[in-house]
Amino acid sequence: MNFYPGFDIIPTRQPMGFAYGLGVFGPEVENRTLDSIRMSLRNPLCAGPDPVYSIAMDVGKKEHLPQLEQLHLLYGAVTYAAGRLGEEPVRSQGHIHKVSPLSGWSTPEVYEIWSGRAIIYMQETANDRPGKCFAVIANPGEVVIVPPYWAHATISADPEQPLTFGAWCDREYGFEYDGVRAHNGLAWFLLLAENGEIRWQKNPNYLDSELIVKSPEIYNQLGIEPGKPIYTQFEENPRKFLFVPQPQSVKEVWIDFIP
Repeated sequence: MNFYPGFDIIPTRQPMGFAYGLGVFGPEVENRTLDSIRMSLRNPLCAGPDPVYSIAMDVGKKEHLPQLEQLHLLYGAVTYAAGRLGEEPVRSQGHIHKVSPLSGWSTPEVYEIWSGRAIIYMQETANDRPGKCFAVIANPGEVVIVPPYWAHATISADPEQPLTFGAWCDREYGFEYDGVRAHNGLAWFLLLAENGEIRWQKNPNYLDSELIVKSPEIYNQLGIEPGKPIYTQFEENPRKFLFVPQPQSVKEVWIDFIP
């Protein structure tokens, strides 16, 4: 990988998934097949890699598991296949995080890119009026935060290589797909030309919106240290990411949030 995430985990290709090192826990991966995500694609009949991506929810150092459970924090890892989904890049299904029984809020997510090149696309709602729409382009070692209640998807911006990333999540995580699927996807589709050039196209099932394409913010207001693995930051200060399972504790941060 291009970026060391702070513990011994290695993405694998045959089969796609993860290998866990000494002292690291992790589950059998969940594979997302092409058929399982077709309803959120611009062209549901397209060809592409299968499985599209592999997810390992709840990974980390064995010594930290009791503390992670106590704090309601979960670290997830995801790796994408190289390739394309028709004219689109490999990407996740658009979704919103379910309201957590712990906080009574939809919860945020803290992404960290390990290898490849990512675009974290997000919009304020999955209603007819999507509100603010951002496409945040991130390289290895960069962090992107998706705020509570926002619809979002993670996109691989380079079809020639796999994308791998980690993320801090609420341990009571869950996903809502209905709003996105009702609009046949998110408000903007990213399309790839044969030469890899990126082009954005509006989804006509939403009312007009403006797309802002940008680089990641430096999240000083949440104490995030640039360039240091977010898992290492948890090790040094286990309460730093409590805003993930308890977003109401920093509710002022989410007002006019810029990702």
